[in-house]
Amino acid sequence: MKDAAFGLVLALQFLTRLPLPLACPWTPPTRRWAVRCYPLVGLLLGGLVVAAAALLESLLPTPLLALALLTLWGALSGGLHLDGLMDVADALGSNAPLTRKWEIMKDPHVGSFGILALVLLLLWKAALLFVLLDVGASLLLLVMILGLGRLAAVALLVLAPVARPEGMAASWQRDLAPRDLWLAALPLLPLAVLVPGGGWLCLALAPFLALYAWGMLHAFKGINGDIVGTAIEGGELWLLLVAWSWWSFATA
Repeated sequence: MKDAAFGLVLALQFLTRLPLPLACPWTPPTRRWAVRCYPLVGLLLGGLVVAAAALLESLLPTPLLALALLTLWGALSGGLHLDGLMDVADALGSNAPLTRKWEIMKDPHVGSFGILALVLLLLWKAALLFVLLDVGASLLLLVMILGLGRLAAVALLVLAPVARPEGMAASWQRDLAPRDLWLAALPLLPLAVLVPGGGWLCLALAPFLALYAWGMLHAFKGINGDIVGTAIEGGELWLLLVAWSWWSFATA
């Protein structure tokens, strides 16, 4: 149980900006538990966003509430995954040879494709949050979405080859096995049954993952930390769209 506790703290320290000034050992067992805890961290972040919505819904009009929730959503992760999204977008937009794409992804400067991808992602997220709030959708869907987004990252780390033996993705992937993916998914199963539309969100994640993994492996011949982070952002956006579509159909 000590390894599991250390793993949860490691996952929180890496995936969030929640203050946890604890030193945890970086060992194969704690690494495995950290990855298994990714979706659990997503559920926690989703719970914080939903709690903020409950506190602010009577104080703010719907457009401002959607913007406030999106701001909190991004702040909780410190923009970690947004940074990865911009790096991947710049590399893909360059249409350069593979070695040059990797150089662009490592470049700390942000290019026009990265800025465009960031702006469009945030606009789409804000718009979908607004329509979900406007139609009175269950905000527990957001808890599922943040959990499933991080499950997408676990799936890539477990199933996809890393592009290079060094780097963040390689260090997290070390010692992982398919069993870790199933253990990571366990906290989501009760919500998949209890949350209206939760089962559909789980099913909808599979085609996104398949298409995203195919595209990234085709473009980069493997994954890295930026690609894993982009899977979280892209998965969340896709699931927001699915949640709005399902809710609109279910209540029509």
